[in-house]
Amino acid sequence: MTKWIFEPGHSAAEFVVRHMMVSNMRGLFKNVHGSIDFDPDNPADAAGVEATINAAGVWTGDDERDARLRGADFLNVEKYPDMRFSSAEVRCVGGADFKVAGDLTLRGVTRPVMLAAHYLGRWQCPYWEGGRDLGPVSRIGFVATTAINRHDFGVNWNAPMDRGGRVVGDELAITLDVEAIAESDMLRIAAVLLEK
Repeated sequence: MTKWIFEPGHSAAEFVVRHMMVSNMRGLFKNVHGSIDFDPDNPADAAGVEATINAAGVWTGDDERDARLRGADFLNVEKYPDMRFSSAEVRCVGGADFKVAGDLTLRGVTRPVMLAAHYLGRWQCPYWEGGRDLGPVSRIGFVATTAINRHDFGVNWNAPMDRGGRVVGDELAITLDVEAIAESDMLRIAAVLLEK
């Protein structure tokens, strides 16, 4: 089984939540780290996923809102700097599609979630560092989706609006985009960089 390491610069987590009863607000986390145990030649044998997201990196395009999201009413990043996902079971449900059951920890609360994951493929690619190509490296890609109720994780802030409306919806749709490099290639690159 090959271990694949997330490339943080090319991996991201996005969330979407209803805002003011009439639109969707989107947010993004780019500092996503993790690993996947996966054999592209035998995808049914997929074994596990671990992911860590730096909560303070939340970005919605509005500095004031981002600061509010980092605060105690929402992500509370001073007390809980990371969000984590750890798989318990990975099941191939056809071709390139998987169900990944695991635990999501957010604000110190851990709840089970189910990800619907789709394998996007494998490719030999260059790896650039310091203006020089250290590749080729083997890369794989996945996209995974799930939905959570924010109240399950203690994110309860809201403000009432007329006719029973609320500022923030309860459900968050989450999409995780992952580009990962074979751990053996990452170790080879690290050794080359140490020789400099």
